[in-house]
Amino acid sequence: MPPMTPIIAVSGLSKTYASGFQALKTVDLEIRQGEIFALLGPNGAGKTTLISIICGLVNPSTGSVRADGHDIVAEYRAARAKIGLVPQELTTDAFETVRATVSFSRGLFGKRKDPDLVERVLKDLSLWDKRDTQIRRLSGGMKRRVMIAKALAHEPRILFLDEPTAGVDVELRQDMWQLVRQLRENGVTIILTTHYIEEAEEMADRVGVISKGEIILVEDKTELMRKLGRKQLTLSLQTPLAALPASLAGYNLTLAAGGDEIVFTYDTKAERTGITALLQALGEAGIRFRDLNTSQSSLEDIFVSLVSGRS
Repeated sequence: MPPMTPIIAVSGLSKTYASGFQALKTVDLEIRQGEIFALLGPNGAGKTTLISIICGLVNPSTGSVRADGHDIVAEYRAARAKIGLVPQELTTDAFETVRATVSFSRGLFGKRKDPDLVERVLKDLSLWDKRDTQIRRLSGGMKRRVMIAKALAHEPRILFLDEPTAGVDVELRQDMWQLVRQLRENGVTIILTTHYIEEAEEMADRVGVISKGEIILVEDKTELMRKLGRKQLTLSLQTPLAALPASLAGYNLTLAAGGDEIVFTYDTKAERTGITALLQALGEAGIRFRDLNTSQSSLEDIFVSLVSGRS
């Protein structure tokens, strides 16, 4: 089978604001049709800038973006019509009703009225019984659903969800994922930004990691999780060590906190963690500890290791 043309092709993209701040360095990224792509990064990494450029809301300083074959600058209307965007901020006309605001969004893209489609979108998002309610009377979670409905009103082929579950209750999160999977089955490509690794683990086919305006890794999700499934056990020692004894060389240990701590990194996906054997080896080496705790690599840790691994 010949490789499919990517539905989004970003090449040589950079963005420097008038203040001199460089939000994106040089970004090259291809997103495949019908995939769920998670863009992970700490706050300030450039996720929202990248999305804003692809959606035609911010002009790039250099480079180009094609959405479903259309250049986002030269063929703005055609490209933008393919894209639905659910921004982080809840921005809606507070006094409009749910149905009116969703219908209006459809009209903005020059699509003719289609009450049946609007009804279907509202039902999919459990908003149908609120169709005649003013938006200002809705809860935050319901407003978030309205934002998604607005983004879907013009039947986009590409849907961007910018931090979709930030501050969202668990029930809405589950509903949202179900909807995302359903959209994907209908051929919609979904790009979500998040700083929750569980969200990417739950949903994505592929994951891109962005840090300081650069995409530092794009990886198949299962492969990435295999690499990231690490936990750390930190042992606070009773007396500081100048160096690790040779008898412990077989373990993945590092000395930290000026010799006051030993950090053991192990793979959570492995059959055995090796902790029991390690504790026994420490005892045999005469190393006493007063406290121990475990931590699982958070996204921030992963970034630190990914970023520090690049000179």
